[in-house]
Amino acid sequence: MADLNDEKPLRNISEAFKELAATVNSQTADLEVAPFSRACSHLSPLFACLGIAFKFAEKDYVAKVNDLAGASKSIGTLQALVEQDVEANTLRKGGSHSRNLLRVKRGLDMFRVLFEQILVTEGNSLKDAASKSYAQALAPYHMWAIRKAVAAGMYALPTKAQLLKKLNEDEASARIQMQSYVATSAPVILYIDKLFLSRELGVDW
Repeated sequence: MADLNDEKPLRNISEAFKELAATVNSQTADLEVAPFSRACSHLSPLFACLGIAFKFAEKDYVAKVNDLAGASKSIGTLQALVEQDVEANTLRKGGSHSRNLLRVKRGLDMFRVLFEQILVTEGNSLKDAASKSYAQALAPYHMWAIRKAVAAGMYALPTKAQLLKKLNEDEASARIQMQSYVATSAPVILYIDKLFLSRELGVDW
C-alpha cells in the first residue's frame, strides 16, 4: 500500500494512471488486475488527507482495493474478473470482486471530480470541491446516516494550502499532477463502466 511517507503521492498517482490509460487507449490489451489495483492503492492516502469527512469512504475503498490486489494473484484481467462472477452467479453478492471493482471505480471518480473542482475553484476552501465530488460519485450509493456524517465532517476539511503541504506539492506542481489524473482516469473509469454495460449488467448497484 502507498502511504503518506511517499514523498510525492500525486506524482505516484499521475504516473500509475498514465500507464493504465495507455493500456486502455491502445485497445490491444485488456486491463490487468495487478497494475490496476496497484495504481488505485496510490490514491488511498488522499482520503486520510481529507480528514474525518471521508473516513468511511477511506475504509471502504482500502478494503476493496486490497480485495482486488488479492484477486490479482489468480485472475489476470478485469474482464476475466467480471466474467468469473457472472458464471458463478455471484456478481451482485456482497464482497464479490465485481461489486468491489465498481466501488473502487466510484472512488476513482470521486477524486477525478475533486481534482477537476479544485482546478477551477478560486480561494483556499475545499468545501465546495469536496461536497460536489462526494455528491456526484458516492452519495447516491450511501445510506442517509453516512451522507449525514460526511456532511458534518466537511467542517474539518483541510484548506487547499494545508492539503498541498500534506502532499508535498506547491500549487503549480499540484495542478500539473491533478490535470494529468483527471485526463488519464477518465478513460479508465469509462473502460470499467463498459465492462459492465456491454454485458447489460448495469453499474448502479
